[in-house]
Amino acid sequence: MTPIALEGIEPFAPVAADGVLATPWLLLLLPAAGALLLLLTGRRSDGWGPYLATGLCGGAFVWALVLFAALRGEADRSVDVALWSWVPVGGFQVDLGLLLDPLSMVFVLLITGVGTLIHVYSLGYMAHDPRKRQFFAYLNLFVAAMLLLVLGDSYLALYVGWEGVGLASYLLISFYYDRHSAATAAKKAFIANRVGDVGLSLAIMVMFATLGATTFTEVFGAAEEGGLSTGAATAIGLLLLLGACGKSGQFPLHTWLPDAMEGPTPVSALIHAATMVTAGVYLIARSTPLYELAETAALVVSIIGVITLVIGCVIGCAYDDIKKVLAYSTVSQIGYMFLAVGIPGAAAVAILHLVTHGFFKACMFLSAGSVMHGMDDQVDMRRFGALRKEMPVTFACMTAGYLAIVGFPFLSGFYSKDLIIEVAFDQRGARGWIMGTTALVAAGVTAFYMTRLMLMTFFGRRRWTAGVHPHESPASMTGPMVLLAVGAVAGGFLLTRGDAFLEWLTPVLGTEGEVDHLIEPVVVSLLTVVMLVLGAGTAYLLYGRRAVPMSPPVAVSPFTTAARNNLYLDALNEAVLMRPGQYLTRALVFFDRRGIDGAVSGLAAGVGGGSSRLRRVQTGFVRSYALSVFGGATLVLAALVVARAGV
Repeated sequence: MTPIALEGIEPFAPVAADGVLATPWLLLLLPAAGALLLLLTGRRSDGWGPYLATGLCGGAFVWALVLFAALRGEADRSVDVALWSWVPVGGFQVDLGLLLDPLSMVFVLLITGVGTLIHVYSLGYMAHDPRKRQFFAYLNLFVAAMLLLVLGDSYLALYVGWEGVGLASYLLISFYYDRHSAATAAKKAFIANRVGDVGLSLAIMVMFATLGATTFTEVFGAAEEGGLSTGAATAIGLLLLLGACGKSGQFPLHTWLPDAMEGPTPVSALIHAATMVTAGVYLIARSTPLYELAETAALVVSIIGVITLVIGCVIGCAYDDIKKVLAYSTVSQIGYMFLAVGIPGAAAVAILHLVTHGFFKACMFLSAGSVMHGMDDQVDMRRFGALRKEMPVTFACMTAGYLAIVGFPFLSGFYSKDLIIEVAFDQRGARGWIMGTTALVAAGVTAFYMTRLMLMTFFGRRRWTAGVHPHESPASMTGPMVLLAVGAVAGGFLLTRGDAFLEWLTPVLGTEGEVDHLIEPVVVSLLTVVMLVLGAGTAYLLYGRRAVPMSPPVAVSPFTTAARNNLYLDALNEAVLMRPGQYLTRALVFFDRRGIDGAVSGLAAGVGGGSSRLRRVQTGFVRSYALSVFGGATLVLAALVVARAGV
């Protein structure tokens, strides 16, 4: 295979900022101040706290727009804002700074924009929750940490935001901590992310040991000048991928992501749509100069993406829980992004799909939350049906997201997912055919399980539980849904008009050179539409023309059983990772107790026992001491006599 040539990427050398561009720190300050204030004021802010948190997140979005306008007016669209000396220890100097460039700007707008809409939605969704103040504080903390992750000008600063996002996600997933399932899901997410974080931390250590630096400017500059060997670049690339797999829910660390549905629905939208799960994609995209030196690591990124998108599609077909179907859909869609970001020259295409996915997936999660709101918090689609007339706004918004994710022509997913399938085929050879065909077939499977979701939820006969009275959600919830639906419908067209979005990212990520397409783009689009029709048509035959059972069948196929058990990957992780660790821990504990503690305790017991026995000879009677002296003297004389006789 001939690698795709990168064009347009510029040497990574951001300039110092001044004026408005010197204030990206304000983006971090607003949500961070909101989180701190709500947590410190206690119940006094129960009434006004959620509105303050929402306003501060909205203020961050407004300021992001100001910074975006200022950055567009700069000839050099990459500025570095030094904040302070972070770790000044002798010759080891680490400064904390923020980097504002086209890539970080895209994420800032997405995080603050979608994050604000989720805050507004939460005002209605969490209105009657007694702990809503803490919830909004955690939301603000999450947004602040995510902004630090994408704005940090070094891998070390990125790592701090990375860990902050992990903490905030743990607090949000376990918000209903009195539920065993929520507490377990939060622990699972925390542990899975820690496994990935080991990879990221080791990658940073290797960078520092090899290059003596962790800032993007120095690391990428050294890489461009040949200061990093192919072996070192490959090691760093694979370790970064491990970190990305943990945060973005990719194989084999993806199993925590569907369980994170135990948190409130706005959390699902925030984590699964535009923020946490996209952090891994950002990490790989930001590290593009390193992956140019490590083709093997880049190939592994794409392979992981292909495996994950297949897993997500397969399992998404088997669940009846509306939120878990959307969760596995996220696993699959992030897999598409990993597939693209590992292909030379296609990182910008992955970011395009990331943005469109942020619109339509957030729209779908919030719409699912609206369905739950009207159905007494039920999530089982077998208990839904015929909701399109009872909840018309929710139905319209969910339909917009559905059409976008399945790649309906001229909606946002059509513009981004088709491009990923196209660049997958363009790799040529066996690699191109395998990855391209897999991505194309997965598009058909996506159409199947998403059509199944729509049919079971909004069509067919009523299967509602007694006492449930479906109703439309309040305007505070439907308003953000409508805005996201508009993005799901028109976002792809607006972003790709004149290739504006891809050209915006070119200075950071580069673009593919002149490529003779293996399959012409128009043919790829036609094939995608054919797969859409096949997938949706199959779902209609199975679920649109037949009555949906209100209880699961007694016997299901082994395929369905495997899918509902996460393809036994949880069991595999338990057998391969958890059980050996448990056995090793037990063995070490036994050795510690019986070996180390036994030796120490035995020595102490021996000294103590010997002392107690030796103490008995100290009676305090003079006649006893005189007898001891006499006995000793007798032994000495006997020894002398024997010695003389021997002579």
